[in-house]
Amino acid sequence: MDYRHNLLEDESGIRELLSRIHRVAVLGIKTEAQSGQPAFYVPQYLLSVGLEVIPVPVYYPEVKEILGRKVFRKVADIPGKLDLVNVFRKPKDIDAHVDDIVSKAPSAVWFQLGIRNDAAAERLARAGIQVVQNRCLMVDHQRYAA
Repeated sequence: MDYRHNLLEDESGIRELLSRIHRVAVLGIKTEAQSGQPAFYVPQYLLSVGLEVIPVPVYYPEVKEILGRKVFRKVADIPGKLDLVNVFRKPKDIDAHVDDIVSKAPSAVWFQLGIRNDAAAERLARAGIQVVQNRCLMVDHQRYAA
């Protein structure tokens, strides 16, 4: 099977993906102290519309909870199935997380608006994971799922 079918770029694929997500890990989430940044208010929005949000911050080693939810340090450490990993990392920093994400095998990975890493996206897609790049999950969720 061609891995490129897992690279979602068309609106119908985005809409279909959003219709089936319930449990979202947020890699690179910020804390309440950075509430004005997308890496905080996008997951806050997801929580407000009833999705389960699991924080996976890269920094803030002292933080144990974000948005009232237990923090995990690696995606692979999160118990249970994940529908989506929402990524807030610079494109050059994503490669360091690909093995962790692949080992958890979420249904999909979403690189936020302004984030594109074609090599990482290909690795994820070849592992059978759907990938969205350079789109805002909050904007698309409001458009298609809200």
